[in-house]
Amino acid sequence: MIVNRQHGLAILFRESLPPILLLALWDLVVVILFQIYHQEWMDQPALPISLMGSALAIFLGMRNNAAYARWWEGRTLWGSITNNCRSFGREAASLLGGRPDLARYMAAYPHVLRAALRGDSTGEEVERLLPTDVRAKVFACSNTANALLYEIGLGVQQEVELKNIDGAVHGTVDRILSDIANAQGGLERIRNTPLPVQYSVIPELATHLFCIILPLSAVQTLGWITPLGSSVIGLLFQMLDRSGRDLQEPFIASVHALPMHTMARTIERDLLQPIGEPAPAPIQPKHGVQA
Repeated sequence: MIVNRQHGLAILFRESLPPILLLALWDLVVVILFQIYHQEWMDQPALPISLMGSALAIFLGMRNNAAYARWWEGRTLWGSITNNCRSFGREAASLLGGRPDLARYMAAYPHVLRAALRGDSTGEEVERLLPTDVRAKVFACSNTANALLYEIGLGVQQEVELKNIDGAVHGTVDRILSDIANAQGGLERIRNTPLPVQYSVIPELATHLFCIILPLSAVQTLGWITPLGSSVIGLLFQMLDRSGRDLQEPFIASVHALPMHTMARTIERDLLQPIGEPAPAPIQPKHGVQA
């Protein structure tokens, strides 16, 4: 996720440079052809392209709202996981009377979930936090994050039976695990349910078509200035389309995706420090991007 405005503008400029160069080149070709081979059929009315641009802007706005809603819901669900993981660490210490191993398991959970959502490897964090036998059980399952929650729940149950802890206390801790599972389900729903093709494909095709047709209408009025005016307008539509495509998949490896690694590291630190175990340093932004 881009967190620095200056670096963010540089990133957006680099992403926009190829389409604006292509647009300017196409506009220049149209101007040359219009000036050399001008015929009556080339005189296109401006009204159709104006109506098309207005309709496309509304369509892109609707798609971008839907894409941002997916991105923001993902961030909200990660916030719920963060809060509930912290609550679990506190309850494990105060209500269950210890069990630092369960705190370590929960510290590993966001790393396992991040890797599952992104289709990545878990990295050294999980190897450091989970013992070999637990890792073997977790990674033998198709849903590794859910399997780890299951192991944590079994650990809570064992502690309740061993210390004869009141059922109401067990219910309190179990509700935290249920809230985490519900948030995980929401994240998996976002990952497994892409935007409909009408929102993910058609806007991109319509934007490209609009940028191709635009100079054919603008050249009659702008003449040799067409590469400037048409390219700027086309770039605005390209950026609108690109913004939606960047946000519609909040878990992929992209500078626009949610900073899941940073959030997982934050949860890990918040759980390890209270039990007196060394915690890794927080992840700092690199070139204006939070991973």
